[in-house]
Amino acid sequence: MAPGLYTGRVVLVTGSRRGVGRMIAEHVLEQGGTVVGFARGEATFAHESYRHLQVDLVQPAAIQEAFLALRREFPALHIVVNNAGVLLSQHALIMPVDAVRNMIDTNLVAPFLVSREAARLMKKGKWGRIINIGSMASSLEPIGDSVYAACKAGLRTMGNVLAKELAPFNITVNTLAVTAIATDMLAQLPEEQIRSAVAGLPIPRFATPDDILNVVDFFASERSSYVTAQTLFLGGVN
Repeated sequence: MAPGLYTGRVVLVTGSRRGVGRMIAEHVLEQGGTVVGFARGEATFAHESYRHLQVDLVQPAAIQEAFLALRREFPALHIVVNNAGVLLSQHALIMPVDAVRNMIDTNLVAPFLVSREAARLMKKGKWGRIINIGSMASSLEPIGDSVYAACKAGLRTMGNVLAKELAPFNITVNTLAVTAIATDMLAQLPEEQIRSAVAGLPIPRFATPDDILNVVDFFASERSSYVTAQTLFLGGVN
């Protein structure tokens, strides 16, 4: 069998149980990589090259413990995909404070902590790729998504700053801002709201798995060593 794009690479995917995270994890495995999945719940699929760790990403100590386990089992970490996220779309006047804190902790603080721990490992190998999964919400700013959109905008800015800090170690940091794709998270939103947002895109259709995987592969590639601090919006969003 010919080697795949991820042969010899250890890839960490957060939120790997379902949706976009599972899609990316299974793709990396198909392309010859080893995947470490971080998720709160138990694994939803099995593969000889997949290692699942149950991690509550809103707990900093849990993230540190997971990285200790990762270091014990693997000699290096090459790529991180910060995918885990939560969304409560609700008018600001009635949004619970606990939901606000959970979105900030999961969508912004956790990616920072994961990226920091990962960079410490990548620094030793003088090579790394950090890929953040953002959202069109950070640009479109839809009603009901004040906190979620702010978190995704913050994720983009955080990634750009980390890109500058980590560039001397040959570590790139980029963001993929996805549009609507059929996932459990999307199912939480009113169908009419989703279709209206999609209809307003320059390319008015839902995203496909290949749309997302194409960009992940690009950011992860050895040939993308000169690409960092970039955000790629799908569908023509800007």
